[in-house]
Amino acid sequence: MANLIKKNNKKTSGIDIGSEKIFISVEDKEVRNFGTYTESYIEAVKYLKEEGIETVAMEATGVYWITFYDLMVKAGIDVYVVNAASVKNVPGRKTDVQDCQWIQQLHSFGLLKKSFIPEEKIGQLRTYVRIREDHIQIGATHIQHIQKAFILMNIKLHNVITQVQGASGRRIIEAILKGERDANKLVELCETSILKNKREDVIKSLQGNFKREYLFALKQAYEGWKFYQSKIKECDVEINKLLSEMTKGKAAPKNLSKAKKIVHNKPNIEKFHEKMMTITEGKDGTRIPGFTDYTLMKLIAEVGTDLSRWSTPKQFTSWLGLAPGKHTSGTIKKRSKKKINTKAGQLFKESAHGLLKSKRIALGAFARRLRAKRGPSVAIKATARKLAIMFYNIMTKGMDFVEEGIKKYEEKYKESIIKSLNRRAAQFNLELVSISDDYTRVH
Repeated sequence: MANLIKKNNKKTSGIDIGSEKIFISVEDKEVRNFGTYTESYIEAVKYLKEEGIETVAMEATGVYWITFYDLMVKAGIDVYVVNAASVKNVPGRKTDVQDCQWIQQLHSFGLLKKSFIPEEKIGQLRTYVRIREDHIQIGATHIQHIQKAFILMNIKLHNVITQVQGASGRRIIEAILKGERDANKLVELCETSILKNKREDVIKSLQGNFKREYLFALKQAYEGWKFYQSKIKECDVEINKLLSEMTKGKAAPKNLSKAKKIVHNKPNIEKFHEKMMTITEGKDGTRIPGFTDYTLMKLIAEVGTDLSRWSTPKQFTSWLGLAPGKHTSGTIKKRSKKKINTKAGQLFKESAHGLLKSKRIALGAFARRLRAKRGPSVAIKATARKLAIMFYNIMTKGMDFVEEGIKKYEEKYKESIIKSLNRRAAQFNLELVSISDDYTRVH
């Protein structure tokens, strides 16, 4: 309690911010409100400085807080942007005035925690990467519209070739939109590998019902997809410039590992692997199963390169929403069902989902075993948590520490498999025999 009273001596303020007005509470002062024009924000910052405010707290309401946050930080005020769940009001307290007073009271006693706000360059990278991801998602919607137009025309091209937006698919679509209807001519626009294995199937798939309205739908969808591809390229230009700025004057780490292949949505960035390794000071997150430089860039855009604000891996995975929750009351202990969704946590889940299909990675076997027992959602979350811990340890302790952990995990997994095989063999009065290195199997 003494510690809380000491914290209460600081000059604090609570702010409730919305789209049209902000309400500011200062201790022993009447609540004041300001507009949300830039001029009004400047006036509000001036008021806080005149009152000697050292630190303020406000909820992360949409994106309304960002401009005011920047102005307060520039003025030297310590700003706590807090999760709305941390400032839930008590029953009967629900007005903008009472909200800011409640936030100020909680903050004055040191009961609020800062949300993670990235530094300027990381914040810029986050903006570009998120815009790029939005374009990819919208572009994917247009691909679905292309497939729908094909179905309307009874063209089955998307059933024969892997990607209608690939080089072969694009050439065929453009030829159809220019008036070509002969399947034998259209098939010649495919890549050699497709012609070698699927020529007849492609010819059959291109015999369709080319009605005017269906062709219009195809044209609209294809042009929409091309538009968002151009927007993605523009994002890549800005990301490339930013990464060049972030690595300017820094020497690339020696003995760079070979870059992993990026299969989908590869950014067009010069010396991408080298730049990512320079930014992370040689901490190679791509050594984690399922990670590429693209995965690493998206993660850094969300959490930065300095993970010291999370003092332990448990804190990091909890913030990501990947840690199992607990709810204890008296003798009752149960799992908490409170859901925390973060973009960074989702990235780890996406990587974990890919590991479910892997056959040569121990984590993939772990995920499949857990999926069989608890279901896919639990398996993906648990695997994502392991990946997050690996990432945290790489960024804070280095690759050697993580590689040693992976090696021990794989050895432990191997031992458990052998133990299981021995147990099953014993059930049938059989015995496992190790094959020596010089033994040659004869077929």
